[in-house]
Amino acid sequence: MFAASPTRAQDAFVVEDIRVEGLSRIAAGTVFNYLPIGVGDRVTDERLRDGVRALFASGFFRDVRAERDGNVLILIVEERESIASIDIEGNKAIKTEDLMKGLREIGFAAGDVYNEAILDRVTQELQRQYFAQGKYGMTIDTKFTPLPGNRTAIRMTITEGEAARIQRFNIVGNSVYGDRKLLKAFELKGPNLLSFITRSNQYSREKLTGDLEALKSFYQDSGYVNFRVDSTQVTITPDKRDVYITINITEGDRYTISDVKLAGRLIVDEQDLVKHVLTRSGMTYSRKLVTETSKSISDRLGHDGYAFANVNAIPEIDEEHKTIALTYFVDPGQRVYVNRISFVGNTGTRDEVLRREMRQLEGSWISTQMVERSKVRLQRLGFFEEVNVETPAVAGSSDQVDVTYTVKEQPSGNLMLGFGYAEVSGFMINANIAEHNFLGSGKSVSFAFTNSSISRVFSLGYVNPYWTIDGVARGFNLSYQETSAESANITLYDSESVVAGVNFGVPISEYNSVSLAASYESTRIDPDSLYVADQVRDFITREGSKYNTLRLSAGFAYDTRNAAIFPDRGMLHQLTVQIAAPGGDLQYFKAGYDGRLFIPLFSDFTLLLKTLIGWGDSYGKTKELPFFENFYAGGAGTVRGYEDNSLGPRDEFGRALGGTLSVVGNAEVIIPMPFLEVKSVRLTAFVDMGNVFSAADRFQFRDLRFSSGLSAVWLSPFGLLSVSIAKPFHNQPGDDTQSFQFSFGTAF
Repeated sequence: MFAASPTRAQDAFVVEDIRVEGLSRIAAGTVFNYLPIGVGDRVTDERLRDGVRALFASGFFRDVRAERDGNVLILIVEERESIASIDIEGNKAIKTEDLMKGLREIGFAAGDVYNEAILDRVTQELQRQYFAQGKYGMTIDTKFTPLPGNRTAIRMTITEGEAARIQRFNIVGNSVYGDRKLLKAFELKGPNLLSFITRSNQYSREKLTGDLEALKSFYQDSGYVNFRVDSTQVTITPDKRDVYITINITEGDRYTISDVKLAGRLIVDEQDLVKHVLTRSGMTYSRKLVTETSKSISDRLGHDGYAFANVNAIPEIDEEHKTIALTYFVDPGQRVYVNRISFVGNTGTRDEVLRREMRQLEGSWISTQMVERSKVRLQRLGFFEEVNVETPAVAGSSDQVDVTYTVKEQPSGNLMLGFGYAEVSGFMINANIAEHNFLGSGKSVSFAFTNSSISRVFSLGYVNPYWTIDGVARGFNLSYQETSAESANITLYDSESVVAGVNFGVPISEYNSVSLAASYESTRIDPDSLYVADQVRDFITREGSKYNTLRLSAGFAYDTRNAAIFPDRGMLHQLTVQIAAPGGDLQYFKAGYDGRLFIPLFSDFTLLLKTLIGWGDSYGKTKELPFFENFYAGGAGTVRGYEDNSLGPRDEFGRALGGTLSVVGNAEVIIPMPFLEVKSVRLTAFVDMGNVFSAADRFQFRDLRFSSGLSAVWLSPFGLLSVSIAKPFHNQPGDDTQSFQFSFGTAF
């Protein structure tokens, strides 16, 4: 307010001095900075009012009065309190740190001057955020506690209330598609049996906006170019608990494509670009296909260095015939070259380990495909939790960019522990210690140990993935194994074996590789039991109980998967052949196929199809495949819901004998984790099938065993944890079923 003595301030005067009274925290200099009046100025009542208003506008003062004592201007002020602290309680839907950040941005934080107008803005903003989540019943109770030094402590108690729930959607104006069809595209739903879990019927303004855009996309992808949402009414009941939504639409007419052309600067052969055009004459117009066509052409140009190519679809609409002629105008821009490739975040992994995975080269023109392929190769190393790439322009250059890969490292060493208990085999524990990125070199060093009532295994391994500069890998392995099947559910025998080997991996193209291996194996069998199966006893009688063999292996793999851990697209076809070479005590061979296909479905769902086939036989002087080389199935990794290795032929004592042919198939749907947006958890619904047969000609489809269920894998900070619950079906009397299976590992 402004107050002045009528006898002393109504006439103009020249200010000889200015005195400020009432200051405690604020310096007098701050007042003078905001006051548009200085010593020597000629002052009228109007200028005094302007000066008072300026001080009010600073926000520092609750009251300002101006008085005159002769030619001395006296300012009497009452300071506003400063905010000592702000405490927020009761908020669950919005994190406290997010609320505090928002308050700081509008000048309402500890240390700021308290202002009622800003508090009103704070209250309105909080209400807006909660209303956007459908919580119309929220209230805010603000309490102030005065503190010495003209300060105040503020406590805001938020009562969020329940989010308003959608009771009904009503779409008006649709004749081509029914409400049920249209509402399938909505994230928001009406009430249903799972609403209490999914909360899909909780109203949210942002989600409704997204659903309206999805509705528009649905129609425009179906040819309805002139579709529009005319209005949306959201009605809230007086108790603010229920919401009724009415959407008024105009569908318009369906349009087809009459012609498709390419125009502009076609620096790539036109026929090559035509392969990337997904729209054809006579098709129903689809905005989605038009957008994908523009992107596909841009990506093709990006492969030749035109990273900033612009492809615009220009439609010519014929309202009379309801057709659209599309012209894709191509502007490739300038060819761009890569100045430098750099890496950020690889604190433990050497720079050269990442650089040797690069398919994009420095100094050459940029290829968006090679940049992305390099990113995938980094992901497939298994050393990084996350890999991102950016291509910032080089300052001062119009045709150069840098390529920067930002990685987030994850533990590359692990100690995998497995344990379990079964009535047949008792308690089992195994350990697998591996460092897949030894000293940041990309080399792998491993040690495995298993100890149970069934077996004891020690093994050492070493792999150098870049033994040569061309990417030829070389590895060595050494292992010792004792097996005692006395308490297992497989056929009884005791064995002792020592294996020493070397292996090579040779890349022959970007996606194809060949593997070669050789190993010396010394095996001793001890059938010292009254319950040894006839098949085991007959083999030992015929072939002896000690064998020295030279195993030679070769394999071919075609692998386009996009990650080493939890891939969600691509495929793997891997074929391996092993042979016990002539000159050894035994002659036999084994062949295996491992196929995996990842097919993206919708809404982050992925279909995974797996096939595992193993087949073996003898040759030369050996009459049959050694029983200890038989294939087994059942349990995690093959057919879940059945005990490990329990499927297939059995000996005369009812124990699993294994077979020379193994057939396993899995179909899994990888499900996005509800309520969680994390990359370290994978949930799948699966159907498994498979069995083991004594010979290839004994295969019968009706003998396959099946199971279905759910599995979850979590790459936790403590290691890999997997759980599966399966229901076997088409099982036969005598099958050993096991519905729940669990394993756990820890990382270091």
